[in-house]
This record gives sequence, C-alpha cells and structure tokens, in this order.
Amino acid sequence: MKYPFARHVGCLLGFLVPVAALADVDLDDIRLPPGFSIEVYAEVDNARSLALGDDGVVFVSNRQGKSVYAVVPGPGRARVVEVDDDLQTPNGIAYRNGDLYVAEIDRVLVYRNIRQSLRKPPEPDELPIELPSERHHGWRYIGFGPDGKLYISIGAPCNICDEKGFAQIVRMNTDGSGREVVARGVRNSVGFTWHPETGEFWFSDNGRDMLGDEVPAEEINRVTSTGEHFGYPYCHQGDLPDPEFGRGKNCSDYTPPEVKLGAHHAALGIAFYTGDMFPAEYRGQLFVAEHGSWNRSSKAGYRLTLVRIEEGRAVAHETFAEGWVEGQQTHGRPVDVIVAPDGALLVSDDHADKVYRISYREPEGAR
Repeated sequence: MKYPFARHVGCLLGFLVPVAALADVDLDDIRLPPGFSIEVYAEVDNARSLALGDDGVVFVSNRQGKSVYAVVPGPGRARVVEVDDDLQTPNGIAYRNGDLYVAEIDRVLVYRNIRQSLRKPPEPDELPIELPSERHHGWRYIGFGPDGKLYISIGAPCNICDEKGFAQIVRMNTDGSGREVVARGVRNSVGFTWHPETGEFWFSDNGRDMLGDEVPAEEINRVTSTGEHFGYPYCHQGDLPDPEFGRGKNCSDYTPPEVKLGAHHAALGIAFYTGDMFPAEYRGQLFVAEHGSWNRSSKAGYRLTLVRIEEGRAVAHETFAEGWVEGQQTHGRPVDVIVAPDGALLVSDDHADKVYRISYREPEGAR
C-alpha cells in the first residue's frame, strides 16, 4: 500500500521557506520492509546534499545556512565537524581525490586535502567556472561522473519560462574547459547519479507548478545521448504539452521520463544501491528521496521510493520508507541518499535536521 505525503511551505525568491515542524520525527513511525531499521546517524542543521569521502566520512551541505559539515564515523553516534560557516546557499557538494567541492549559486569552491584538515580547513580555491546568479532554482547540485568530469545542474529561473542558458545539466573539467550540455529541457534537477554497470547518467527533475494537484508527474530521467532534450518548458512528463509554451510543439520530439512519480512529490536525491548489506534483490536498484509538495491541496511525497531496475531500465516503483507525514502533520523531509561503505543507506532530512542510517538484518525465522 502506498501513502501520500507532503508539507506546506511558502516560496519566496525561489527558496522554499519551511513552516515550523509541529512535532519531532519519531522513528518508530517510519515504516520499512521487514528486516530494515532506521536510526539517527547524526544531527546536522538543515541537512541537504550528501557526499562520501575517505574513511567513511560523509560531507553534508546546508542550503539555508552558511555551513558545510563533515560527519566522522566512530563508536555510538557519528561526530559532526563544521568545515566552513561563511558560505552562501552551499547546496551542492562533491568529493574527489581528497578534495571537497562546494557549490554556491554562482561559483564552485574547492577545499584541498580536506580530510587532513577538517577542523582548520585551508582557504578554498574558486574554480574558473561561469554560473548564473539568479536565485530562483539557483541552488546547485553537483557530482563527478565516471568520466572524471564535474556535472552541475542549472535550474530554470522561474516556474515556467524559456530562458537561454538555463534548464540544463552541464559537465566540464575542473578548470572550466571542455564544457558541454549533457541534458536540456530540465526544469530543476536536485539529484543525479550514474548506473553502476552501464555508466549511464540518471537524474531527477521537478515538474512545473500551478497545473493542479495531479499533474505534471515528477520525473526520473535517463540520458542515452549527450545533449538530449527532456521537454521543459514545452512538454511535461513526456506526454503533457504546456498550456502556454507547448503550442505548436509535439511531445514525441522530446525524451520521455524513465519513471513518472506523483505530481509535486519533489523527487530530489537518487542513488543506485551498490552495497552488500541489503538482500540481493536490492542490488542495482534505485532509491529516490521525495522531499514533498508545497502547492497541493493534500500532502504528497515525504518518503523514499524504490525504483525496480531490470537490464538497465526502470520497470516499476514502490514505496520503500514512509511515515514522515501523518495526516497533515509534517515530521521530516528526505532530501538526499547515499550508500555508506558498510552497505547501509544514509538519508538527509532538512526539516528534522538529521542524517538517518537505514540498515538491514535478516528477521529471525526468515530462513
């Protein structure tokens, strides 16, 4: 059985402004498949994007604040270290070869050799990369692909518009060279990853607002050719022409989504499961963090969704974890997901200010 979740928020200058939580999250209310359990791994203010470093250290961004944190594993609850507290909208983070990359709206900073200097990090270098400064959908999501290039999402500076240089995902070398558009027609992607076997690029995309409760669907997309166009602002969810920008356009001219999720669920972070802790049926499957709606009459999202993958293609999806919303009361908002070195799943929550750890132990008598 699937349950709809969401949370009402306001929108001002492109930023989601959270309504105060009515109650703290009770992990006993989180529903998971048999054998799975959830615990608080770390307390992190406005926990957003996650990036796995060396030695099990997890870096956590803080979009609404000015900080980036390192969560250092140890006995009991992990230790949280503030790496920097003088940033502006530091949503996107990535780790590569000992360096931490942090994306503000219009620039990307690099903290060299960060693992050796967590408490007194060096002054960051600024990459020679040009990024727009518009704040609506301006928070960046970044990551390094198997090609060694830095991928950056550039959201549309609006709910619905057609502006040159926006609504796309780009990639480049870290010196800014070799820049190219990987995906076009992408309204606002705040999560992407690569298939562990095919290397194909997958990303989430948030559909436009103000078309009603049930459309358009949130999308999970798969890139098969560099520069593909995924429809925005002309066509949504692969088959829904926009009432304004879709005139004279044909949805068949654009790449349809690999998965259509519920409208306004706000699919953000995604990750293929590559660990060994979960049962074999989960290996290679895709987890999606649904952050939740703001312009829907009944709440939707606020859960983890599992996308079933067969031979590199999505064949079905189902609820994996739920309970962050009960009735109209919001307790948490999943944002990003990564697989920890031990095979557990780590999930950030910017509403409850937490990073969760989801683990698996075979139930007694299961064999």
